[in-house]
Amino acid sequence: MDRPNSRQPSNVTSEAEKVTKADAFDLSSEEPSAHTAKKINAIRLACDTRDLDALVDLATSEGGFLQDDLRQLAWPILLQFDDHAKGDALSPEHGMPPHNDEEQVQLDVNRSFVYYPECSEQELSSKKTKLSRVIKQVLRNYPMLCYFQGYHDIVQVMLLVLGESQSAPAVAQLSLLRLRDYMLPSLAPAVKHLQLIPAIIATADPDLSIRLSSTQPFFALSATLTLYAHDIQEYSDIARLFDFLLAWEPVVSIYLYAAIVISRRKELLEIPLDEPEMLHFTLSKLPIPLNLDGLISQAVQLFRDHPPESLPAGVWRRIPRYSVLKTFRDLSKKQFVETAVDFFYQQTKQLRREESKEKFVGFLWNHRRTIGSVAVAIFIGAMSIWIRKRGLDNSILSYADRFRLAFQGRLF
Repeated sequence: MDRPNSRQPSNVTSEAEKVTKADAFDLSSEEPSAHTAKKINAIRLACDTRDLDALVDLATSEGGFLQDDLRQLAWPILLQFDDHAKGDALSPEHGMPPHNDEEQVQLDVNRSFVYYPECSEQELSSKKTKLSRVIKQVLRNYPMLCYFQGYHDIVQVMLLVLGESQSAPAVAQLSLLRLRDYMLPSLAPAVKHLQLIPAIIATADPDLSIRLSSTQPFFALSATLTLYAHDIQEYSDIARLFDFLLAWEPVVSIYLYAAIVISRRKELLEIPLDEPEMLHFTLSKLPIPLNLDGLISQAVQLFRDHPPESLPAGVWRRIPRYSVLKTFRDLSKKQFVETAVDFFYQQTKQLRREESKEKFVGFLWNHRRTIGSVAVAIFIGAMSIWIRKRGLDNSILSYADRFRLAFQGRLF
């Protein structure tokens, strides 16, 4: 599959690419077991040769990476931590100052693993302990990151797939390169992400867009904020979806929600116009059953037909230049942690400037009457001083006196 902003293909086809395209995608005549076996071999070969384009194709095709042992090979490559030098390793959580949000972390960890996996109380307790350690290790290594509720849903998927030792660096990379906008001091950037959804729908399905025009896209916040980990209840589904999301640039998660909305077109159009609450409720819930492979295919098509730069109303221009949606577009380029941290601080500065501006504008609006009266008084006072300095006060008074006499003459 060709992707915008991906590496340009060379003239020589790699062995991994030959296998994936010949064996993984042209198996309509094969038995399912033969298809699966060949795809497994293709995934292993793509990981061995670090063939990123082949991995993207395999992650997008039906079933994704199929099973966790293959994800343990592929995800580190997609998250760019499989070849980290020892100096890049995270420091242990012990001996590091606690993060400011650890109290909330523990509250969320206590209610984690609700839907999966099925295990004994002892095993569940052990998993919660590991989950807590991974989150704290990442936050203590990068204390500027702000924890958000639902972050633990993402981390628990990484933990179940990769295990504790690999999930910590994976979560660090994920947080800095893909979730950074959601871990700023404000969720304002996340709201800007959501504004892309109505723009995508307006371009792809104008009639549906008109029907949804009175509804703000906040219905998608929970799903997009947590990479759908908070809303999907089947482990096999969320692991498969992560295959896709990790293989594509972050904005594709937004396109996926737009695809979900468009897929429910008939259902949404049948909701009465006088029931906006029902419309919002329906939009905020994922459909059951969830046809993940079909929705992934639709999301990719939407992304190709209507790339972010082409969306109407200037929504892409309003995404900050330091947003993950703009800084992590080409997955073939090495993304450095130091650069991501710098982007974080640049975005924080921009947020503070925007918040100060909003507060100032709000102050002016709330006190507009008082400010208007004071402004008029200042203007009159300034004009009086200017008139006196120019020696025009006597002339103006003379004209005013003539006008007064003429006006009285007309009355009487």
